[in-house]
Amino acid sequence: MLNPQDAKVIQNITAKIKKLRLEQRLTQAQLAKKAGINTNYYAKMERENPSLSVITLKKVLSALKVKSSDVLPF
Repeated sequence: MLNPQDAKVIQNITAKIKKLRLEQRLTQAQLAKKAGINTNYYAKMERENPSLSVITLKKVLSALKVKSSDVLPF
């Protein structure tokens, strides 16, 4: 289980990703397909903020065509 500080970091990252997705007028399914990940996994990532893998993060940011610095707080 994540400590509260780490959980907050992941929550902030996924909130920024969701904001970028909505700005690009993409559905969760469309972004998941572009990122090459399962739609249900992507939806769960936005909703529940699980421990986000670096590989999944890379795929999603690549599909959104944004830099990691656009969402990462460090």
